[in-house]
Amino acid sequence: MKYTVDKKEQFVIFTPMEEKLDSALSPKLKSELLTVHAEGYNNLIIDMSHVKYADSSGLSALLVGNREFSRNGGIFIVAGLQDHVMKLIKISMLDKVFHIVETLEEAAEAIFMHEIDAENEEEEEED
Repeated sequence: MKYTVDKKEQFVIFTPMEEKLDSALSPKLKSELLTVHAEGYNNLIIDMSHVKYADSSGLSALLVGNREFSRNGGIFIVAGLQDHVMKLIKISMLDKVFHIVETLEEAAEAIFMHEIDAENEEEEEED
């Protein structure tokens, strides 16, 4: 599986450089997402702009990433979805599960807002 990983201070941008996210690639995607999480990153943006097709195993890999990054108060954001993949996500009703944005800029803003909200919640708990 071809992909790029761009590590920022607050988050990682993971970009699959594949047109298909199917059963042949899904195990590798799950593994890579878990590896990034294990490295200590809490927030991940998956840039799906190159992915034109996904099947149920591809969506399953995204669900694994979503679960892992959300577990400890982090956020998993899906950005740049192609029409076919977006339709599949909507049919599967996963648009209610995933945090979906159109651009990487929107994703970065969502992460910063998430971080601010988390800090505010911590302060409220201390009071």
